[in-house]
Amino acid sequence: MALDTGTEALARLAEERVDHRFKGLPPDADGLTVGELAAQRRNLFTDGFATPVLALSAERLEHNLRLMETYAARHGLAFAPHGKTSMAPQLFRRQIEHGAWGITVAVPHQVRVARAYGVRRVFLANELVDAASLRWIDDRQRADPDFRVVCYVDSVRGVELMQAALHGTSRPLDVVVELAAGDGARTGVRTEAECTAVAAAVAAAPGLRLVGVAGYEGEVPRATPERVRAWLRRLVALAVDLDAAGRFADAEEIVVSAGGSAWFDAVADVLAELPGLSRPVLKLLRSGAYVSHDDGHYRKLTPFNRVPEEGALEPAFRLWTQVVSRPSPEQAFVNAGKRDAAYDLDLPFAQVVRRDGTERPATGISVTALSDQHAWLRTTDEADLEVGDWVGLGLSHPCTSFDKWQLIPLAEADGTVVDYIRTFF
Repeated sequence: MALDTGTEALARLAEERVDHRFKGLPPDADGLTVGELAAQRRNLFTDGFATPVLALSAERLEHNLRLMETYAARHGLAFAPHGKTSMAPQLFRRQIEHGAWGITVAVPHQVRVARAYGVRRVFLANELVDAASLRWIDDRQRADPDFRVVCYVDSVRGVELMQAALHGTSRPLDVVVELAAGDGARTGVRTEAECTAVAAAVAAAPGLRLVGVAGYEGEVPRATPERVRAWLRRLVALAVDLDAAGRFADAEEIVVSAGGSAWFDAVADVLAELPGLSRPVLKLLRSGAYVSHDDGHYRKLTPFNRVPEEGALEPAFRLWTQVVSRPSPEQAFVNAGKRDAAYDLDLPFAQVVRRDGTERPATGISVTALSDQHAWLRTTDEADLEVGDWVGLGLSHPCTSFDKWQLIPLAEADGTVVDYIRTFF
């Protein structure tokens, strides 16, 4: 998929001036453009970066992009990685260059970001009932035949609101019925009978076109491989039944979409069972956390633990902090806290200590709590830690790591910073 319309917008990111808005960057870089600073190829550890600073590994990022491209292709899946993870157009571009069909988003603002930076296919994994946003999407779709948004529907009332906003459009909005992952799960239609009613409502709404079914298996209650596969087979059966009823008669292809970052192996297995339908089928995977992976939650949950022969994702984030207090042999504090590190799923993990250019494992050091601007460290007799040392922290949950940083250094293994990743949350 071409991204020509976003090339100039992406190039303008390099023209932004570095200043006080961006945490962790060298104070003496103020006034430089991002592109000028990147061209200097400064070293993260010796060229003025201020702690705390979040760094993204250039090598591990590339590894993860290649791995999921290969995985999706091997299993016959189209791939629309969830952009809400990073909200970084530079990464959107690289994901699409690595074979992605498009980008998934969750809310209208994210559609606008994707569109502004040239993404031509957007999967909106939510029912959109905001009239102003629907009209904005409609205007852009009618102005650009190559721009396509696919959106969830999960209620007859939602269909009515969408149709009211899109009344008179010359290009229907493509929608997919969202099947809920079970009772008590998040959004989505709870029963197949209700799905049939929603599909009938779409058929009666000229502003909408039903093109498939979708859902999120990560919300299956008390998830096990068996429960997840059972729900995915319900999703497949729903696609078959709606197709048999002629509900996809206006679609060029039938979209069947699922896939977070914990069960994409099950998605691949069950979608491979999908029988032939009346139109070509787009089997669309939407995993997003893979791009940076993590050192906690997703490291434990990744499907690659179950299929190690298919490869392994690599944690690409490290938050560099500095020891600012060592009040006792059992305690130390570094200068990064809730404002800087993800903490919704796990606390950060102390991984390495740097002193005088030498890096060693963070033996005997653990993070026990976070304040707004401090991490509390517990230290044992094995810990060799002094005020001024840099401590590298691993993070858990990519989605709440990216969103705390507007400009993230992309660093090679030796610390050379080769680019800066801009986020838009």
